[in-house]
Amino acid sequence: MTCFFSKTFIALLVLFLTNCLYIEAQKCNPNGIVKGKSPSGRCKHEDDLCCVPGKKYQTYKCSPPVSSHTKAYLTLNSFEKGGDGNGPSTCDNKYYSDDTPVVALSTGWFNTKRRCLHNITISGNGQSVVAMVVDECDSSKGCDAEHEYQPPCANNIVDASMAVWKALGVPRNQWGGLDITWSDA
Repeated sequence: MTCFFSKTFIALLVLFLTNCLYIEAQKCNPNGIVKGKSPSGRCKHEDDLCCVPGKKYQTYKCSPPVSSHTKAYLTLNSFEKGGDGNGPSTCDNKYYSDDTPVVALSTGWFNTKRRCLHNITISGNGQSVVAMVVDECDSSKGCDAEHEYQPPCANNIVDASMAVWKALGVPRNQWGGLDITWSDA
């Protein structure tokens, strides 16, 4: 009987430790740092968030695990030509109207274009909307000319067009940042 309990205890201990290692592996830790720089202290667009010269920004190649209710932070972006989307979309080299529900995802969630042109469901402010993934919000690089001297994205960003914000019923004066959940549609 004692042998049975010992084997059971050891099996449970191994299962517990394996689960702890799995959970640890699911964490997304920073993979580097970029140092802020900006030409003449200005970004390309007046309303852009500029890197602060000399400030250090963490970079990520991963994002938190995706679930049926992945927690994220919604930001505002224009995917139109001349908008703050930094060129045409990565997925199909096209521009999108602000009236089209499209998003860019942080590097880990973008998953090397594996979510390109796939829909996700975004929930926030008591509403839900389906939007298409068309771009990456680069969390692995930033503060350079290629990224218009903007800092790297955080690893939990869903960068959305105006259409997404409208569909979620967020008052316009509150656009810019919102805690949300999302899932693959």
